[in-house]
Amino acid sequence: MAIKITGLGSYTPEVITKNSSFQNHQFLNMDGSAINSENEVIIEKFKAITGIEERRYAPSEMTSSDLGTKAATKAIEDARIDSETLDYIICAHNYGDVQKGSNYSDIVPSLASRIKHNLRIQNPQCVAYDILFGCPGWIEGVIQAQAFIKAGMAKKCLVIGTEMLSRVVDDHDRDSMIYSDGAGATVIEQDHSDAGILSFNTATFTYDEAYFLFNGPSYNTDAEQQTKYIKMYGRKIYNFALTQVPQAMKTCLEKSGCTIDEVKKIFIHQANEKMDEAIVQRFYKLHDSPMPEHIMPMSIAKLGNSSVATVPTVFDLVRQGKIEHHEINKGDLVLFASVGAGMNINAIAYRY
Repeated sequence: MAIKITGLGSYTPEVITKNSSFQNHQFLNMDGSAINSENEVIIEKFKAITGIEERRYAPSEMTSSDLGTKAATKAIEDARIDSETLDYIICAHNYGDVQKGSNYSDIVPSLASRIKHNLRIQNPQCVAYDILFGCPGWIEGVIQAQAFIKAGMAKKCLVIGTEMLSRVVDDHDRDSMIYSDGAGATVIEQDHSDAGILSFNTATFTYDEAYFLFNGPSYNTDAEQQTKYIKMYGRKIYNFALTQVPQAMKTCLEKSGCTIDEVKKIFIHQANEKMDEAIVQRFYKLHDSPMPEHIMPMSIAKLGNSSVATVPTVFDLVRQGKIEHHEINKGDLVLFASVGAGMNINAIAYRY
């Protein structure tokens, strides 16, 4: 018995925000002091490190659950199933629905329930719930869906990753340029082919790492300090990711019984271009093997970091032939991997 992705869909908002849009921002240090660099220099350094040239923001009338609904609709249509036959809807996110102009996170009812409502699913046995697992949330949702199916608790699951980080950023924080909006979704089913999930690995590090990503006040000390924004210790996250993610990927691959030479693509969370390249290079170094060319599709240059949406989105873009030099074919071995708030990491070995 194989458990595989039978439907895939993503939604990328239409609003394009280029790096030049930040030219007139007042960027500050963590202590509120001025940064001794012109914005042009700050933006160029940002692009050199992250690889981000532009990002997508959702239109003002939409929320995260709206984005998730659009991606879910595409995945259901791609799987060619009746949505009433879904047993679970698992929605990964971090901030719930945030209205334009507000910093208030609305998660009651859950985004999964909202998406089920939007899909007009009547079946009460279709259980809808959210998962908060940082950026690795979509991958963790797929792992949970697989467990439900293996246990005989479900036959079809819809797993969604949706996020609207543009509404929880501090305009005075340079890191605000990283974040974007988007959604990706997959239908997971039992299948009688040789394709599907071969193995997974997941872990949570909290002893020293729990607050590497957190909510904090604006760097502008004159701003309302009760309002909280997404914040991070970038260097700590970078070092953590380079230490832990390659090993997690290696463990996952070993569990699958496959070899490094069989891996055709690595779909990694689009967090930071330089960091992702370093992670994959270290993964290959652990196998005493050179990193192949065109092994890691990247969408971050044009789409930014949309958190839980990045992995299913880049997977969907490659499947559609929309990323140059990248394609996947039947029988290919691919890895999914992510790292994020918590601090959580996970990986899946998957036969396409």
